Amino acid sequence: MIEHPLVSVRLVAHNHEEAIVRCLEGILMQRTDFPFEVIVADECSTDRMRDIVSAYAEQYPEKICVLPAEARLDPIRNSYRVQQACRGKYHAMIEGDDAWIDPLKLQTQANFMEARPDV
Repeated sequence: MIEHPLVSVRLVAHNHEEAIVRCLEGILMQRTDFPFEVIVADECSTDRMRDIVSAYAEQYPEKICVLPAEARLDPIRNSYRVQQACRGKYHAMIEGDDAWIDPLKLQTQANFMEARPDV
């Protein structure tokens, strides 16, 4: 994993097999001048989503960390465990059935936050 990410992407997903590739590709296409990490919390999916996410984590071990669950967690507890795993100064949240289409999303948001420490 990246030693000091500026941004942690918090990805919570459950049974999003049909959408998770698009979601991950939207995250991985981000063009930034800073390191970022992706923390994926699988809510004990019963479809092939866990296999797909694990394959991405194997392909991008420096960027993606998967937090598997052995039992279904309520959304608040699952979100909290993702938050605790994040190491970035900033957190960007996305769910497994969402997708980012702007490759500069993280860079634009981080620039804004860094320029305005009072926000």
